[in-house]
Amino acid sequence: MKLTATIKDELHTKRFVIPYRVYGNGGPHLVCLNGVQQSMAMWHSFIRRFASRYRIILFNFPGQGKGRVLYGSTKASLEEELEIMHEVIKATDVNDITFCTASWGGVVAMRYAERYPHMVKLLILGSLTIKANKHMLETIQSGILIDTNDRGKIADSIINSMGQKLPEVIKRRIIRQFATMSKEQLRAFFEHGLVVIGEKNLKDVVNFNEIQAETILLNGKNDTIIDLDDVKYLASQLPDCRMEIVQDVGHFLHLESDDVLDFYHRILP
Repeated sequence: MKLTATIKDELHTKRFVIPYRVYGNGGPHLVCLNGVQQSMAMWHSFIRRFASRYRIILFNFPGQGKGRVLYGSTKASLEEELEIMHEVIKATDVNDITFCTASWGGVVAMRYAERYPHMVKLLILGSLTIKANKHMLETIQSGILIDTNDRGKIADSIINSMGQKLPEVIKRRIIRQFATMSKEQLRAFFEHGLVVIGEKNLKDVVNFNEIQAETILLNGKNDTIIDLDDVKYLASQLPDCRMEIVQDVGHFLHLESDDVLDFYHRILP
């Protein structure tokens, strides 16, 4: 299936420029949120599979793809990310939202569901946990110590710690991404790592009792930076939540295997 957006535009909101795309013409509304330093491109196989059945909205936060910061800090705060997402949702006339998220994108979606409970129908949160595990913290700490001019070593560190099962084409894309990153984007990446280290757990930023939407935690069994016991605990803390564990994949889920899209097919509304 050819990837042709029905809407291709960008928003200028306060100090940011946010590119966004809409795929499909009808069906339930899905909003897909990228992980840190990922871009809309991570959802291409998802779009091919589901655009005929859903109206799918993608966008890049600042520091992702062509998402830009016009002035001020190179990193958007969580509050700013919420404002950005709300502006995209208003611009694309989205309602009864199903969020499909990757990693940090799930934190933003949960905060949105807490603030706008009437807007959100379902949360499908990929590779999310309640706290950083030991391996994640070690990966972040060792990455911060790498010389920022040694882009290849930074990319290798990420691939070796959490992306061993990625297809070679995706690994090469990650290496190329870090090689072409601006100093501002690289700084934002490491600033986010410091935020992760500083956060105690997800309870510090999300009031679980306010999440009214049905929630599904989608995790790879081989994820090295997430402990499944922590995911089970997170599921027990949310009012309406269940876990789905996918065999033979790690942190990057459908980027590692198209078979993960079968899980989405089963759980999407």
